[in-house]
Amino acid sequence: MSLPLPRPSRWPAQHHGRVALTTLMALALFVAIALWTQWARDDLDWVQATLSLYLHGPWGLALRAAYCVLALAIMLLALSLHANSRSPRRSAAAPLLFWVAALGLMGVAIGDSWLPERAPLLAPLVHGLSANTAFLCVSVAMLLQSWYLRADPRWRTWAGPAWWWAWLCFVLLWLHVLWRGPPRGAGQKLVIAVVLVWLVSVAWQLWRQARRDAR
Repeated sequence: MSLPLPRPSRWPAQHHGRVALTTLMALALFVAIALWTQWARDDLDWVQATLSLYLHGPWGLALRAAYCVLALAIMLLALSLHANSRSPRRSAAAPLLFWVAALGLMGVAIGDSWLPERAPLLAPLVHGLSANTAFLCVSVAMLLQSWYLRADPRWRTWAGPAWWWAWLCFVLLWLHVLWRGPPRGAGQKLVIAVVLVWLVSVAWQLWRQARRDAR
């Protein structure tokens, strides 16, 4: 099954380059705001408090906006990777999972904006479902995308390490879910950091690939 998207030859290299740069800027914005809230919020212990707790209170609106910007960038990146791929394993599964993960991320941000006040009993359910969907779908999408790109000659060198990095994210996610011993905040932020490293790496490689294709 394939998405009804143009094949790589129909997408200009400049388009992929712009998507990659947009993704990198969105990732930088998200990291900057997330780090700032950790420093600025002295009412929360960053080791114990999960990132979602920072969505409320001072700088909460900025972090919720950064969540949505990151989600949109992930959607664009997934489409660009799908269109750019020359792998025989190219399919709709990875981009669809990335999109579902991005929708889950937006669900966390938007739901936490007004649900806690207007529907306090429903808010924890929406938050938990959205967050779990985002984490699970993005980790599986990373595995699939890396596996697809391992069969693409232009990406093979990068895709090997990315495949194992995606497995690291998958294992850390399930350790965070099943092992309650470590601090919840630090464990969750470690998983987020591993996901962000993979996204930064693939966006950077897409930008380099777009430059090579343009030449």
